[in-house]
Amino acid sequence: MSLPTPEQQRLLKGTNREEDWRRWGPYLSERQWGTVREDYSASGDAWNHFPHEHARSRAYRWGEDGLLGISDRRCRLCFGLMLWNGQDQILKERLFGVTNPEGNHGEDAKEQWYYLDSTPTHSYMRGLYKYPQRAFPYEELLRHNAARGKHEDEFELHDTDAFKDNRYFDVFVEYAKAGPEDILIRVTVENRAAEAAFLTVLPKLWFRNTWSWGEVHGATEAKPSLRAQDAQTVLAEHETLGAFLLRTEQEAPLLFTENETNTEALYGVQNASGFAKDGFHRAVIQGDASAVRLTHGTKAAANYRLNIPGGGRAVLRLRLCHTKDDKGAKAAFSGFDKTVEARRLEADAFYAGQIPASLSEDERLVARQAYAGLLWSKQFYHFVVPSWMSGDPGQPAPPEGRGLVRNGDWSHFHANDVLSMPDKWEYPWFAAWDLAFHMLPMATVDPDFAKGQLELLLREWFMHPSGQIPAYEWNFNDVNPPVHAWACWRVYKISGTKLSRDLDFLERCFQKLLVNFTWWVNRKDINGKHIFAGGFLGLDNIGLFDRSKPLPCGHSLAQADGTAWMAFYCGSMLSMALELAQEKPAYENIASKFFEHFIQIVDAMNSLGEDGLWDEQDGFYYDRLLVERHASIPLRTRSLVGVIPLLAVEVLDERVINRLPGFKARLEWFLKTRPDLAKHVGSTNTGKGSENHLLRLLSVPSKERLERLLKHVLDETEFLSEHGIRSLSQAHGRVPYGIELNGTYYSINYEPGESRSGLFGGNSNWRGPIWFPINYLLIEALERYHHFYGDSLKVELPTNSGRWVNLNEVSQELARRLSSLFTLDKNGSRPCFGKHHPHAQDPLWRDHLLFHEYFHGETGSGLGASHQTGWTALITRCLGILARS
Repeated sequence: MSLPTPEQQRLLKGTNREEDWRRWGPYLSERQWGTVREDYSASGDAWNHFPHEHARSRAYRWGEDGLLGISDRRCRLCFGLMLWNGQDQILKERLFGVTNPEGNHGEDAKEQWYYLDSTPTHSYMRGLYKYPQRAFPYEELLRHNAARGKHEDEFELHDTDAFKDNRYFDVFVEYAKAGPEDILIRVTVENRAAEAAFLTVLPKLWFRNTWSWGEVHGATEAKPSLRAQDAQTVLAEHETLGAFLLRTEQEAPLLFTENETNTEALYGVQNASGFAKDGFHRAVIQGDASAVRLTHGTKAAANYRLNIPGGGRAVLRLRLCHTKDDKGAKAAFSGFDKTVEARRLEADAFYAGQIPASLSEDERLVARQAYAGLLWSKQFYHFVVPSWMSGDPGQPAPPEGRGLVRNGDWSHFHANDVLSMPDKWEYPWFAAWDLAFHMLPMATVDPDFAKGQLELLLREWFMHPSGQIPAYEWNFNDVNPPVHAWACWRVYKISGTKLSRDLDFLERCFQKLLVNFTWWVNRKDINGKHIFAGGFLGLDNIGLFDRSKPLPCGHSLAQADGTAWMAFYCGSMLSMALELAQEKPAYENIASKFFEHFIQIVDAMNSLGEDGLWDEQDGFYYDRLLVERHASIPLRTRSLVGVIPLLAVEVLDERVINRLPGFKARLEWFLKTRPDLAKHVGSTNTGKGSENHLLRLLSVPSKERLERLLKHVLDETEFLSEHGIRSLSQAHGRVPYGIELNGTYYSINYEPGESRSGLFGGNSNWRGPIWFPINYLLIEALERYHHFYGDSLKVELPTNSGRWVNLNEVSQELARRLSSLFTLDKNGSRPCFGKHHPHAQDPLWRDHLLFHEYFHGETGSGLGASHQTGWTALITRCLGILARS
């Protein structure tokens, strides 16, 4: 058995509470402006209440943002970069993008930045920002995106001349920890142009403003301070964080200001002092020396003015450490590069044990950067709903009735935690179902963090007293697919061997999930017939109409996906209960409950009113429109809504059941006395001789219906694309589906790229593109089906190809196709870049990867949020499947 790597030792010390290696990390948001937390408007117009234009001058109430920055886990003290190319009208202090109203496909970041590396404890991190030497085209980006319609592509930064002739800087930042609170910072600027160019780099240190809001939670926060200790040292003092020093290797003028709102610039009201958040902007760009101090403040920066030759580089070194770890000015930079290199090599050693060696060098690069993006996407998230609704003593009272706008009935909600974000610019707030998927790849590299995140959303300061898990910041009341139990179960299995799994974690989650499951049953099975609604269920615009709102003419909807998700939920809870029952027999009864509930849902989906939600004519599951006093109407949209029933599948092993006499007795009684329901339980014998044992299959589709469904799913003229499973059948591009209700015609077309509708803000599209979460769940489901059927069930892959394979081989092929989004093709390009990206084959760009929210159903081009390495980090799981195949 190999010895643990240094990074594994750091993780263990964190688990044992010996050393707090996770105290500092990439916990800054990429965008705090335009969020619900900072919105104090009467109408809930978050984008316009706190726009990008205000961000440089206005103090944030609930968080901070910065460029490739870090903070402590409570975001008290922050570090990040500011840049100025001598052309821009503002400092590059944070990332820019168009807001939801400004973009033709909703909000979208218009920058180029990359998360290149990170260990789980952030002992080593590396990021990259590409900064144009020309003036950044803010107005051009706004103008062109505003002029484009829904049927046009977004106008991106690479569509401008920003990077023409390689006139840009690659700004790399590396963080390497010499100790839990001793951080070496190396900034390397590469001039990619042929000519010399000037660049101002301002590494900045600042305190989040916690002192301007009056008495909060019964206490008044003391104002911290930053002071110049000497020409190359800033002393930071905070009453709860302690004292820290920022040392610079190269001397540069130190500038100070206050992280407070410039009320005079924004509102025409005299400032409390002459120093405000935008002081550096005014001093560096406008030449206003009176805007900054040289001695103290709550925001500090070293002002480096660099002239970098063409093709050359400049390197800046800084060190941020607790005063107890300080080694003095001279020793601070002795052996600096050696320490950074040691941490980088330790990161290599750590990932050598996490990423299979059998993968190609290019596949390992993809996996490494996917983990980097996942780990960089941690963010401090602070939101206390009662304080947000009532306002702060030191500020103007918020408008009346703001609790009616959103989240007013979540008065218990109190978040003050580091959370895994979907995308720290486009979605800088947690989303419950996204986070569940994040935690599978996270469990491979940091199982303790993965378990902690899943438990956190179930804690009483997050989960509603009714049992609902908060969906996402814009509407905690919305309903996401119930995948949390599945994530808890999978993380439990991934994060330990059979002899070392964390049963206490599983039990804690199970107890709270029982409350959530009950909420689902009471709220979403209104008629008590095991047919569920649920709303949009994370699939945004996949339906003919907005499923989160009342349907036209007062009709209701029986949802194939909503019902299947509840069967899926039942199956996960059953697996958890059976695992717990092996140690604690009291769980046998609740396991029986979930077994029987699963069968009742399966029966309703397949049999209620003859065929339930199954359509015998098409061999597919559909939503059905329930019209009062009339027969239900199938909505014949072939989409993931009808594929999701495939996901609800569990296999029961006789060897486990025999160890649970209570569960076994009830199961046998149920199968004997309810033959009408027992028909939905499959059985087969597996193994030979003494290894022969009985397996029972619980699944929504029967074998015959599974085969018919897979004909659609694996048909390249329908769902199967070169790069994964589409969200809507390609057939709807040839024959759109529509229905008329009370004189209004509703239709749906295959749209493989960006959304052509404004549903849910128009910033995502489930009418054709490839989405990782459902693709990955399908891969896992196919593996479970294969465990039961083995080679007795083979399907054509692709449909009508004459090539017959078992379901495990189908799962492997799906993993391969998804992986091909990111790996180099025969032309030396990566499909995720798109066919027309000007830098797709440029070595300075090609190997820096983005993990988008979803992907074009035909080309594989990345779409939506560009840094959604939350659920798209599932690519690491797909690559693991390829390594085992």
